[in-house]
Amino acid sequence: MAAKDYYKTLGVSRNANEDEIKKAYKKLAFKFHPDKNAGDKKAEDRFKEISEAYAVLSDRKKRAQYDQFGSTGFHQRYSQEDIFRGSNLGDIFGEMGFGTNDIFSQIFGGGRRTAGFGPTVGHGARSRTSGLNIEDLFTNGGLGGHYVRPTKGQDLNIDMSIDFMEAVSGSEKTVEYIFDGKKRGVKVKIPAGINSGQKLRLKGKGGKGSHGMAAGDLYFKINVKTHPIFKREGSDIIVDKKIKISEAVLGTTVEVPTLKSTKKIKIPPGIQSNTKLRIKGYGIPHFRKQGKGDEYVRIIVETPKHLKEDQKKLFEALAGEGF
Repeated sequence: MAAKDYYKTLGVSRNANEDEIKKAYKKLAFKFHPDKNAGDKKAEDRFKEISEAYAVLSDRKKRAQYDQFGSTGFHQRYSQEDIFRGSNLGDIFGEMGFGTNDIFSQIFGGGRRTAGFGPTVGHGARSRTSGLNIEDLFTNGGLGGHYVRPTKGQDLNIDMSIDFMEAVSGSEKTVEYIFDGKKRGVKVKIPAGINSGQKLRLKGKGGKGSHGMAAGDLYFKINVKTHPIFKREGSDIIVDKKIKISEAVLGTTVEVPTLKSTKKIKIPPGIQSNTKLRIKGYGIPHFRKQGKGDEYVRIIVETPKHLKEDQKKLFEALAGEGF
């Protein structure tokens, strides 16, 4: 089947709105309508082309499918009956002052036909799945339950909470859930560096498809639990370290926790409270990428709440010196 550019057929842009599409179709339909071009095979073929294009582009769902899959992919999913099902062509013809009874025979090639799953059968016959007249595709909104469209299986969504360190290092979990009254179990590999809100997909582990269509997918929405020491910002972690005023003034060396153990870092003299010191490469692995984030040590300078008399005098002396 040759590719069909429905936008080109109607002479509209791919961004055309519904009114522009309808206006373009009415103009062309009036020009090539069989009542105005009796016996003109080219006009008849053109009328069929523009009617098919309008039936697709005037339907939001069909248009979205056509835009997504292109002409070839779209026609693998939609038969001619599917394309015209639910179309408002009958209303359009009425607006232009034309009748509808003979239009259907012009579009489908003669007579009152019946619509079914597969090729349309001849005048007076019954299809394999339905006894509806082809007019029902336009006037009654479709086949009303007689036609079962093959559908992809249902996607399933499950919320999964994992520990902070599982997100850091990655892990594998066995998850059990119930669907359609049956207990299921799957193994889920959790990549290192995953964060809250991200999803993992297990292809084909959702509901079963119908009539040969693929099964749906199983999605796990991740929630990473908080950690009592480490705070996460992307792939970086932040840890608070309290120091004394004297250590802040004079500088010191302190030991801080890391994701794997501990590490000694130097505190420069005169450091201010809430200053962050970076330990490069000690953060969380980047999600599905090489490398890691950093660890930031946030310095908290503690102010003593209770002083002994001699300590108070020392601070008073410092205050006298302008400190």
